[in-house]
Amino acid sequence: MSDAAPFPPAAPPPRRVEPGLYLVATPIGNLRDMTLRALDVLAAADLVLAEDTRVTAKLLSAYGLKARLERCDDHASARAAEQAVERLREGQVVALVSDAGTPLVSDPGFVVARAVIAEGLPVHPVPGPSSLLAALCVAGLPADRVLFAGFLPPRTAGRRAALEEMKGPRQTLVFFESGPRLKDSLADMAAVLGPRPAAVARELTKLYEECVRGPLDQLAVDPRLDAPKGEIVVVVGPGEAEQASEAEADAALAEALTRLSTGEAASEVAKALGLNRKALYRRALELQGK
Repeated sequence: MSDAAPFPPAAPPPRRVEPGLYLVATPIGNLRDMTLRALDVLAAADLVLAEDTRVTAKLLSAYGLKARLERCDDHASARAAEQAVERLREGQVVALVSDAGTPLVSDPGFVVARAVIAEGLPVHPVPGPSSLLAALCVAGLPADRVLFAGFLPPRTAGRRAALEEMKGPRQTLVFFESGPRLKDSLADMAAVLGPRPAAVARELTKLYEECVRGPLDQLAVDPRLDAPKGEIVVVVGPGEAEQASEAEADAALAEALTRLSTGEAASEVAKALGLNRKALYRRALELQGK
């Protein structure tokens, strides 16, 4: 197979970048993941707010771009918000980027976006790379109901308390974690959540990209996950739902029948509790004395 062409043979022409705040996703590893629209916005930006101006300067240089850079980390976000609002009132283009991935997802920038929204000024997403979504795609776990939990507390007691609040069986959980804390975090996840299926993804889109899959209790003792290097995302699959008791089903049916027809009540409870609709319909008739 021949090598891929360095550029797409055709692409939609760039549009004029209107004034506003643009939340620009940047590559999490592979520089070729930068979108054409992100390049358009950064080329047009009168000001780029960056988590680390040194990192963003290297990114811009890789694409032959230059821009006025100002810091926007946790310590400078208030000042960055003032600058953004001032520039936007003047009809300028302001871009906000984090070091890698999508701004505001466990990254600085929330203060800026909130301030701009409060002033009634335009805010636009420029979607693109995201380690959260990348890990979710390769984990091989359900993605129809997902809770993104960010970073867990650094100590066991706090971690386990936080995990207890996320034990709902019908959702996939996504966490960010650091290499030195990974082993202890996996052990706490296994202790609280049980042997749920999980995946640990690291260095996504980079040369040493890796995704290790298995039950949480096995991942907690996997030597490959003993303080690995790189950015890490842990995806934990949903637990198995407990079968509702007859009393719980009856209570749910009784409540639903006050609002719905017999068939509709049976359908609603069947979906909510994962029970057989026909059996619930017969029971609903019995509860109504029919």
